[in-house]
Amino acid sequence: MVMARMSPRTVVFSAMLLAIFIVAVEATIVATALPTIVGDLGGLRYFSWVFGAYLLTQAVTIPVYGRLADFFGRKTLLIIAILIFLTGSILCGFAHNMLELILFRALQGIGAGGVQPVSTTIVGDLYIGRDRARAQGYMSTTWAFAAIIGPLLGAFIIQHFGWPVIFWLNVPTGLACIAVALRAYHETIKKVVHQIDYLGSALLAIGVGGLMYVLVDAGNMPLAVALPLAGIAVFALALLIRHELRTAEPMMPFSLYRIRVIAIANIGNVFIGAMVMGISTFLPTFVQGAMSRSAVDAGIAIGALFVGWTPGSIFGARFQLRFSFRWVALAGSIPLLIGSGILATLNVASDFALICGGLALLGFGFGLFNSVFVVATQGAVDWSMRGSATSSLIFMRQIGQAVGTATFGAVFNLGLYSRVPEAGGFVATLIDPAHRAAIPAAELTRLTSAIADSLHGVYLIILGLAIVMAGLAITLPSGLRAAHAPAAQGSQPG
Repeated sequence: MVMARMSPRTVVFSAMLLAIFIVAVEATIVATALPTIVGDLGGLRYFSWVFGAYLLTQAVTIPVYGRLADFFGRKTLLIIAILIFLTGSILCGFAHNMLELILFRALQGIGAGGVQPVSTTIVGDLYIGRDRARAQGYMSTTWAFAAIIGPLLGAFIIQHFGWPVIFWLNVPTGLACIAVALRAYHETIKKVVHQIDYLGSALLAIGVGGLMYVLVDAGNMPLAVALPLAGIAVFALALLIRHELRTAEPMMPFSLYRIRVIAIANIGNVFIGAMVMGISTFLPTFVQGAMSRSAVDAGIAIGALFVGWTPGSIFGARFQLRFSFRWVALAGSIPLLIGSGILATLNVASDFALICGGLALLGFGFGLFNSVFVVATQGAVDWSMRGSATSSLIFMRQIGQAVGTATFGAVFNLGLYSRVPEAGGFVATLIDPAHRAAIPAAELTRLTSAIADSLHGVYLIILGLAIVMAGLAITLPSGLRAAHAPAAQGSQPG
């Protein structure tokens, strides 16, 4: 009865929220289950590639899906992407060894690379102006909710059903999204013959894929392999830029970056991706390794980041109804600067409640910025370029995550080994309570101080990026707001 009273547009919007959720929850729920999966399948040395394969194929395909959605419509591309994602999910649950799991995770990533940008673009098509701000606020909140609920859901499933169910859980939800797209979402697409940029797609895959591979696996890759591979990737990217500037219908339309608000939003999303990864990757090490607190406390701290993100997204949408994009972004700069400032002052004696408060402030700031970037970008273009513009934002955040992880990891390792040359695997020892208790007090103090001091460099960089974000907010066009966005075109639920 409830569904019967919902308008077609609301039904489609709800389906897009579900589509975003199954992709967003994938990372956190699999992370929770991975120790159990490794214990069952073996292959510990391939541990990182369960994530790496997924992220790499997702990043490479995001711009391609966005562009093709502009050519052939959102509906077809969304259904294809969900079907690929679900096929990968089903196969992951049947994996017999770690190599099979990595292969199927790569297939999942190919699907996820389309689900995220196309569903976000559909929401941008369904709503305009003020309504678009509200809708994208809910989309951003879905990501935050998935980050919070994922570990809890993963732990529950592992305990009661077994790890394959974690992957199969996506299937009924994904099929429901497809059913809604088929019945309630209709598009009017102008029949135009397009020239598919196959060369641009290939160069994009080689360049971005090679660079992501080096960044993801830098810690395990010999320098003699990493440098030539990085060189090939950079050369492919240079060829990509040259080719795209000369192509009538490029796979990556760089003309988008001539639009000021889109250029600023893309740069900002790189920094957001880097900052989020720097926090979520290294803060648990600080909480457990330097502060001697439990894994539960580390989870609570990271949860505070996404708890803050939720109201940030909601208030960001509401603020855009009354204020310009610039003022909302400037408002987001304040909690971002305060939160990163708190991180930059952390030490082994820091108050845990203060840390959680700082992370909640950071999350609130991220929510405000994310809301501004998505709505401003989608409002700056018409239907024919909205898929490319939306996918560009998501793609840039993926790049920021990869670059941020590699950069912060290098800063942490450099600081750690300069203070404790014999560091080796002692970080893992400190995190384990049983091993930690056996370390003499004086040695424990030296090691925990080394971790805290090394991570101080990471948090100083995050503070620097927060300052840059404030600068980007100032450069947003004055007076531009959600109400000025052009009308949606090309799609009609019903």
